Amino acid sequence: MKRKTFLPDGIKDYCSDFFGRSCGGCMYQNIDYAAEIKIKEEAALEALAEFASGGAYRGIEAAPRTEGYRNKMEYAFGDEHKDGTLSLGVRKRGNFYEVVSPEHCTIVDSDFRAAALAARDFFIGSGETFYHRKLRTGTLRHLVVRKSAATGETLVNVVTTSGIKKDLREFTKLMTSLQLNGNICGVLHTINDAVSDTVTADRVNVLCGRDFYLEKLCGLDFKVSAFSFFQTFPEAAGVLYGEALGLAKNFGAGCGLLYDLYCGTGTITQIFSRAVKKAVGVEINEGAIKAARENARLNGTDNCEFFSCDVLDWLDTEEANKQQPDMIVLDPPRDGVHPKALKKIVCMDAPHVIYISCKPQSLARDLAEFCKSGYTPVYIKLHDMFPRTAHVETLCLLKKN
Repeated sequence: MKRKTFLPDGIKDYCSDFFGRSCGGCMYQNIDYAAEIKIKEEAALEALAEFASGGAYRGIEAAPRTEGYRNKMEYAFGDEHKDGTLSLGVRKRGNFYEVVSPEHCTIVDSDFRAAALAARDFFIGSGETFYHRKLRTGTLRHLVVRKSAATGETLVNVVTTSGIKKDLREFTKLMTSLQLNGNICGVLHTINDAVSDTVTADRVNVLCGRDFYLEKLCGLDFKVSAFSFFQTFPEAAGVLYGEALGLAKNFGAGCGLLYDLYCGTGTITQIFSRAVKKAVGVEINEGAIKAARENARLNGTDNCEFFSCDVLDWLDTEEANKQQPDMIVLDPPRDGVHPKALKKIVCMDAPHVIYISCKPQSLARDLAEFCKSGYTPVYIKLHDMFPRTAHVETLCLLKKN
């Protein structure tokens, strides 16, 4: 069947690997964008129906653009079919070893595709093979590319086992000689001997340049390292964070103390510090907190304090309880706030809580707990920060009755 038969009028130039469902990256390549966000809105409101009534729901914010928006891709080494030639790309749907070539992908820009295809060609015939988790053979694991849309700085990280024999000086020379729209600011080699398929590091070697790139968001500068969490679509994140900051100013103007729980690298903490006297960020990842402190120094933000601690444990500390927060910001992982932590958070009786969620079902569960404790959702808005996928972000403001 020809690709054209799948496409309604006005839809063109989409990734051919979507058709036949071989690639697991996208959900909505075959419908127009207006239909896509309508589907997302209906799905989110089904989960949040109990809380989105009475004027609280404010609609869905469309993404600034739908193509070339991702600032990070983790490509996996594998083969396109069993016993085939070495390849590099996105895992096929439901497959551990076979991958789809990235050459047709539309949600990343051309620099990502160029780097991935060049890396694939470099290692073909090198004698190195992809890492097979079950057999524990092979050395090539991933290629991670990160790029700032604001600065054009690009970080390339090749991930292998410690058994690699290939001299990577030629790989470095290849990457830095690519004709890209952006510029390579660093090439890294990560050693990972773990059995799992996740990108983790036993150690990281800087082959050239530096181990971070510079990003800009909401007028602030951020150093983003190879393993830092940063929003996938900074332009869309800027819209959401700007709106959240507006809520903070409108409902908590001049407030003294803000807690940003699950703060990551402190992006929200610093942005919200403009509306408060003091902002405290809490995150279990020690590396993320180190980056948060460094970025605060970079921006001259002197009213932020960061703690490397599990949120559940930190809520029991003297620091957490010596003063009632005027506002709490929550941006937890997909599964939401730990139930024990949530009970402690609602007991703090903060006048306002801003909850940012990437999973409406988790948000609905946590909102029910807040409502039991006297909070009311007064503002709920969806933001599409992941075009062509099924995911949507939700911004919610809760007010203590």
